[in-house]
Amino acid sequence: MTPMHENETVIERKDMDEARARELRIATYNLHGAIGIDGKFAPERIGEVLAEIDADIFALQEVPLGGSGSPDVLDVLQRMTNLHAVAGPTLDTPARRYGNAVLTRYPVRAVRTLDLSFRSREPRGALDADIDCGGEVWRVVATHLGLASSERRAQVEQVLQSFDTPALPVILLGDLNEWFVYGRTLRRLVTRFHRASALRTFPTRYPLFALDRIWVHPGERLMRVDVHRTRLSRIASDHYPLIAHIAHRACASSMQR
Repeated sequence: MTPMHENETVIERKDMDEARARELRIATYNLHGAIGIDGKFAPERIGEVLAEIDADIFALQEVPLGGSGSPDVLDVLQRMTNLHAVAGPTLDTPARRYGNAVLTRYPVRAVRTLDLSFRSREPRGALDADIDCGGEVWRVVATHLGLASSERRAQVEQVLQSFDTPALPVILLGDLNEWFVYGRTLRRLVTRFHRASALRTFPTRYPLFALDRIWVHPGERLMRVDVHRTRLSRIASDHYPLIAHIAHRACASSMQR
């Protein structure tokens, strides 16, 4: 006879597989340069957090991307996860490449970068990728907005103006750096996206602010949003990862009947 605990394991794995078939799991994570709150530079620890999450697509911010004087954290994470990697540097010099990145288990059909730099402030950008998620192409826009409110407003306008008409379904996600629940940046995004849950992700020692956001269009495809809080994710960065569960097209159609 098969021991009871083995039967339970098989059932749990089947339930997990069925859940994965019904949804896309999309995560955004500010890596803080792979430097944890303990001050240690530990890319492998970030990779372990990604393994805990097991998302279909990760949008990453503050990623060291290599250069003659800088480590390539994205390369480490790509090898640990065995996912497709796309770099979107906002700082790109021979000595140092740094910025946004996407890791995805699905094929990437097209990649665009959007320069969101604002006057003399720190360079910012968006990594804009068309990703074929099991036969449905999603436009995934991964970004990290500026610290000043005027900067964020200009950057959001630039991102919204870049959307095609008619548009693919869109996931806009990243560290929006919006400290105020009713800030103008968020109010402007609501004109394009359904209002999404604002969950506190920063700082990990005592989360007070919902800086990391995931916005989905069409909004009815968004099932729920979770913060990934574990012992490891509390230490690995000063931001917690944020995860969105998005209904696959077939599942969404059946839900609307």
